[in-house]
Amino acid sequence: MIAALQKDDALLADLDSAKGGPDVLHVWWLGQSGFLVQWNGQRILFDPYLSDSLTKKYAATDKPHVRMTERCIDPKRLTGITRVTASHVHTDHLDGDTLVPLAAASPSYRLYHPHSIRAEVLKRLQGAAVDLFALGERDVDAKDDWQVEATVAKHNEVIRDEQANSVCIGFLVKCGPFRLYHSGDTLWHDDIVAKCRAFGPIDIAFLPINGDKPERRVAGNLNGTEAAALAKAIGVRLVIPCHYDMFEFNTETPDEFVAACGRLQQAHRVMRCGERLDVKSV
Repeated sequence: MIAALQKDDALLADLDSAKGGPDVLHVWWLGQSGFLVQWNGQRILFDPYLSDSLTKKYAATDKPHVRMTERCIDPKRLTGITRVTASHVHTDHLDGDTLVPLAAASPSYRLYHPHSIRAEVLKRLQGAAVDLFALGERDVDAKDDWQVEATVAKHNEVIRDEQANSVCIGFLVKCGPFRLYHSGDTLWHDDIVAKCRAFGPIDIAFLPINGDKPERRVAGNLNGTEAAALAKAIGVRLVIPCHYDMFEFNTETPDEFVAACGRLQQAHRVMRCGERLDVKSV
């Protein structure tokens, strides 16, 4: 199993030591598509999967979800989380075994999710104290120095509900001087490029690189080459790959992504689970 660079007490100590002020953004990769971002003392958690719920669910099936990277933190130990995202209904992005104990540690965090999955969100939360906020491409949540809005996501198709809201979304976040894009699970879509460009200069994009292979029998994502190209197309300052090294049947190495970024002269950073990155405003 791949060891986390930092986990448990060491990771918590690192979180507590990050006090860069309003001109520094702190980022930790928590595995799969999960990132913890801290700015000016406030924390947002993108699409966390911090349990073994899928490994247990599929253990006796023909599609076992064998974990590759060890869990870096128990969600019941993550305090001070004020905002959380769930980009779509798949459990590695909307995990009750993560979100419920997280609510005990960080009560009343705001959970951003697509409009159409509200019923499933409520089911998985099991009455936990969470502030729900549904997002479509026309919605914006702005409070204090934070702003959160949605982009479409194509996983594998763009599917919309009766109100034309996409059932899979990505997230555009402003926190102070920083702009972030977390795509959720997606393939390339021109509407993503247009909205990200209109959002303004993006400092960090978090993009999946595990690819789209029908033989896996799951909806696919960008591969490494496509993720690098999307980052270049939307003009991001730094792109960080994700959605790999979690399950043996649905992963890729970051080698293709790194090579593509090199060809495109796209700044990038490959992180280890539990690793911290500090980014200064420009």
